[in-house]
Amino acid sequence: MSSVLYDAPGPKAKRRNLLLSIVFFALLALVLWWVWQVMDDKGQLEWKLWKPFTESEAWTTYLLPGLADTLKAAALAMVIALPLGAVFGIARMSDHRWVRIPASVVVEFFRAIPVLLLMLFANEFYARSTDVSSADRPLYAVVTGLVLYNASVLAEVVRAGILALPKGQTEAAEAIGLRKSQTMTSILLPQAVTAMLPAIVSQLVVIVKDTALGGAMIGFTELLNARGTLAAFYANVIPSFIVVAIIYIILNFILTSFASWLEGRLRRSKRSTGAVLSAEDEEVNPAGVGGTFGTGGEGGGPSGLTFPPRS
Repeated sequence: MSSVLYDAPGPKAKRRNLLLSIVFFALLALVLWWVWQVMDDKGQLEWKLWKPFTESEAWTTYLLPGLADTLKAAALAMVIALPLGAVFGIARMSDHRWVRIPASVVVEFFRAIPVLLLMLFANEFYARSTDVSSADRPLYAVVTGLVLYNASVLAEVVRAGILALPKGQTEAAEAIGLRKSQTMTSILLPQAVTAMLPAIVSQLVVIVKDTALGGAMIGFTELLNARGTLAAFYANVIPSFIVVAIIYIILNFILTSFASWLEGRLRRSKRSTGAVLSAEDEEVNPAGVGGTFGTGGEGGGPSGLTFPPRS
C-alpha cells in the first residue's frame, strides 16, 4: 500500500531496513557496554555512590525541593509567556503600523538575546533597582528571563500558526460581516491552536530545561543546583547527574505525552464539528448537505463555517 507521502517498501527495502535496524541496535548495545565498563573501571558503579538515592534524606532534603523550585519557575514562566506571546503574535499581524512595528521590534529584540543574558540582567536589575529580597531575587530573575525570551518565540509560533490557515477562513468571516477581532478570536485562533500545539509544547519543554541556567549562574535552587549540593555531600557526582537526567526525561516525557493526547483530542473534536484544522485535515463533502462551507459541496466557499442541512 502506498501513501501520499511515500511508497510502501518492497521486499528488498524491508530486508535492508531490517539489517540497518539490527546493526543500529548492535552498535547501541556496544556503546552502552563500553560506557558500563568505563564507569565500572572508574568505580562509579559502587553501591555506596548509589545508595543515597534509595534513602529518603537525599530526596526530601535535596532533589524534591529542587524539583519543586524547577516546576514553580517553569509554571510561572509558562503562565505568563503563553498569553504574552499570543498578544504579541497577534499584534504583529495588525493592520495598524503603530501596533505592528513596536510589537515586531520587541519580539525580534528579545529573540536575539540569549536567555542566560536576560536572566543575568534581570538579577542585577532586581538587586540594584528594586526592593526584592535576596532570597526571592533568583526566582524573579529566572522567571523574567524565561518570560522575555520564550514569549517572543511563542509570538512567532502564534503568528505562523495563524498564517498557516487557509485564507478562506478569513474571507468567509468577512463575507458574513464579522469584525477582524471576532474573526481572530472565534475562527482563526481556535483552529490554529491545534496546529501550533507541537511547537508550543517544544517551547514549554525548553522552559523546563532552561531553569537549570538560573541554578548554574545566579544560584537559583532548582533541581540541577540541588544536585550539586547533594553531590558535594555524598561525593557521587556522576550518579547524581544520571539521576537528575532521568528526572528531567520523565518530566518532559509526561509533558509531551499530555500534549500529544490533547492534540489528538482537539483534532477529533474539530473533525466531529466539521471545522477545518488545516489543508490535510479537510474532508470533502460532495453533497454539500449539512457539511462544511467550502469543502467541495454545492454552493461551497471558504472552509471552516458550517451551515444546517437543507430540507
